[in-house]
Amino acid sequence: MLTNHNKITLGVTGMTCAACSNRIEKVLNKMDGVDAQVNLTTEKATIDYDTTQYQVDDFINKIDKLGYGVATDTIELDITGMTCAACSNRIEKVLNKTSGVKDATVNLTTEQANVNFYPEETNTDAIIQRIQKLGYDASVKADNQHQESRKERELKHKLFKLIISALLSLPLLMLMFVHLFNMSIPTLFMNPWFQFALATPVQFIIGWQFYVGAYKNLSNGAANMDVLVAVGTSAAYFYSIYEMVRWLSGTTTDPHLYFETSAVLITLILFGKYLEARAKTQTTNALGELLSLQAKEARVIRDNQEIMIPLNEVNVHDTLIVKPGEKIPVDGTIIKGMTSIDESMLTGESIPVEKNIGDSVIGATMNKNGTITMTATKVGEDTALSNIIKVVEQAQSSKAPIQRLADIISGYFVPIVVGIALLTFIIWITLVRPGDFEPALVAGISVLVIACPCALGLATPTSIMVGTGRAAENGILFKGGEFVERAHQIDTIVLDKTGTITNGQPVVTNFTGDDDALKLLASAEKDSEHPLADAIVNYAKDQSLPLVETSSFNAIPGHGIEATIDSNHVLIGNRKLMSKYDITLSEQATNDLLTFEKDGKTAMLIAINHQFNSIIAVADTVKTNAKEAITHLHNMGIEVAMLTGDNSNTANAIAKQVGIDTVIADILPEQKSQQVDKLQQQGKHVAMVGDGVNDAPALVKADIGIAIGTGTEVAIEAADITILGGDLLLIPRAINISKATIRNIRQNLFWAFGYNIAGIPIAAMGLLAPWVAGAAMALSSVSVITNALRLKKTKLR
Repeated sequence: MLTNHNKITLGVTGMTCAACSNRIEKVLNKMDGVDAQVNLTTEKATIDYDTTQYQVDDFINKIDKLGYGVATDTIELDITGMTCAACSNRIEKVLNKTSGVKDATVNLTTEQANVNFYPEETNTDAIIQRIQKLGYDASVKADNQHQESRKERELKHKLFKLIISALLSLPLLMLMFVHLFNMSIPTLFMNPWFQFALATPVQFIIGWQFYVGAYKNLSNGAANMDVLVAVGTSAAYFYSIYEMVRWLSGTTTDPHLYFETSAVLITLILFGKYLEARAKTQTTNALGELLSLQAKEARVIRDNQEIMIPLNEVNVHDTLIVKPGEKIPVDGTIIKGMTSIDESMLTGESIPVEKNIGDSVIGATMNKNGTITMTATKVGEDTALSNIIKVVEQAQSSKAPIQRLADIISGYFVPIVVGIALLTFIIWITLVRPGDFEPALVAGISVLVIACPCALGLATPTSIMVGTGRAAENGILFKGGEFVERAHQIDTIVLDKTGTITNGQPVVTNFTGDDDALKLLASAEKDSEHPLADAIVNYAKDQSLPLVETSSFNAIPGHGIEATIDSNHVLIGNRKLMSKYDITLSEQATNDLLTFEKDGKTAMLIAINHQFNSIIAVADTVKTNAKEAITHLHNMGIEVAMLTGDNSNTANAIAKQVGIDTVIADILPEQKSQQVDKLQQQGKHVAMVGDGVNDAPALVKADIGIAIGTGTEVAIEAADITILGGDLLLIPRAINISKATIRNIRQNLFWAFGYNIAGIPIAAMGLLAPWVAGAAMALSSVSVITNALRLKKTKLR
């Protein structure tokens, strides 16, 4: 192989047949100097290419344009050493430019990074090394328990440094009161040697972290808050050294020392960082509360003995015993006993749910009044609670689009502030007080220390963290910050009917045929996955009718089913199906059909051996809170529409019960996304709410997809928001928390921008002493976090 050639292997996603792999291989081989082989079985593309002509991204982009994807891995990293938004933005920018990284987000509040990368081109170690070269440290994310203990240690270390710094700075702080209030203090405090002895350890031991941070950033061509603090405090300290030398040499008997300025500034900044760190821990309380819901131990049957073991030792298929008053340890199925279970932590519904043999139970829910034996079906990270925690973590570590402006400004913030400080110094020493060094120095230092990029960086992610945590506590899971932002813009909500507005557990209300017809009908429906099929099968079982096997079965989407049973051709479906097979309805049948539909029932026509036979009517009950939820949405100015494959009579009857504005009925599953698109083309911001597999395309198409947590995993995966349980009141609550969060972010950004816009000119005019500017800077971040924490008390109703 030539030295300028390289061979790589890329994982390819989305291929379904040989035509796909052949297509990709053919297109890649058309690139000059490229030899590619694509294997459908292993889903890998092996590419030999000329490195002087191409980069790996060229092949990734080419595969993407063909409609396929390149497999990626995702890692979560804990990052230490970040002090402000400039740090997180710097790391994020560098990672996104790193070869092999698809995208990366760095969250200053959580001190974590999510990196999506191509494993064939880079790996975790290389990504960590890239971060370390920037002067920070990174490690693969620890579990929540280890992460909390690490943060506790860091918080204690910050407090220790703050206490030492405060003790050394307190005598120097008294000097400021001498200047302000003409107080009398011991002569020793005025001695330059005494001030030097106190200020030096604060500057170079306690404050060494700022020098290290500044050096690492400057050596990598960047600047952060450490640069501002190091430059500002060093200017005050070394000017004091200069004055002290003049005093020692006898040039002056009244040295103008600023040791107190440098020491107190460092102490105030450490104080602010400590308060900030403490406040950050409160923003992650939601995850801690979710984790605390888990049982700590489980009662397991091992070797015919009942023993207690730690939760992490439970395996799939283990047999567990849960007594009244105990938490269900893991997800599983009841194999013995009956009970009622409080599932309020998952669904928000306070009424316990009756559970019998064969029913599923969810880990962390509370067993109320019966001893049960269960089989573990999901343990560890596969349980429902673990998946909820993952979604919350994902949302809290993501970025909302509203943060872009703050990120851009933060990237240029520190160099601009240094430039303003230098300009301030020059203007003061040349124009305001020509030749007078001290006021120029004080004004320049004040500009440096009052500027705060931290507040800008914390404004959005902190609110997102608290907002999504508050939502999770109420059974609302946002998959990311962008969906929190997008949800508040919704003006139209489209609701699927079955399983969303209704309970999805219909019952048979009318049947016009005989037992023979019912036997054939139920035998055909037992092979169907439609929600109405269960109602028909259960109705036949209640009549003690035996079911038989079908010779053939065919589901016709949007029409019904076709089956062959004991040589009988059976059709069950709507008018379209009857029309398709040229089956004529009697006048009585037509009248019965209209009557059932006007009553809000779903009526199905049955034809046996190409002759109309009977009608079966099924009714689905409306969810208890459906009408109240829709009333809330109307009061919020949101238009509500219902989307269903049912006929218009049935759909309108349901809509009338709950007060829905618009009914879109009689449509096929594949047309749901088209209906959402039509509404979007009218300029509406549309949310789609559904629970079924056939809702997934519409959930993806909508501006916001909202999945009912009791629905299918496909729908939940496709959606942007999941509401746990089936309570529709969570929909207006989700929009309310979105609005409250965005409002809170705007308040934070207004404060952060306003603080810097107002503070820097005031400092430049010499109206703020450096220590006052330092205190303002230290507390600005705390104010942003404190404001975000108000979301914890937001009323969602």
